[in-house]
Amino acid sequence: MSQEKRKISCPTCSKQIIWDTSSPWRPFCSERCRLIDLGEWLDEGYKIPDKTDPGSPFLPPEFDPD
Repeated sequence: MSQEKRKISCPTCSKQIIWDTSSPWRPFCSERCRLIDLGEWLDEGYKIPDKTDPGSPFLPPEFDPD
């Protein structure tokens, strides 16, 4: 009985790849797509939402040690 290999889409180019050890760049299809994604993070194209006021030098109340 053979297992069907799981296919996923590359997050950068949407190319279908097989999710197993034969795909060294997973979840990306290639090193190029991996580096494109890294560049987006470094250029702040992707961001994690932040609830703090960007002009405030203080921590939000839940992180204030006082």
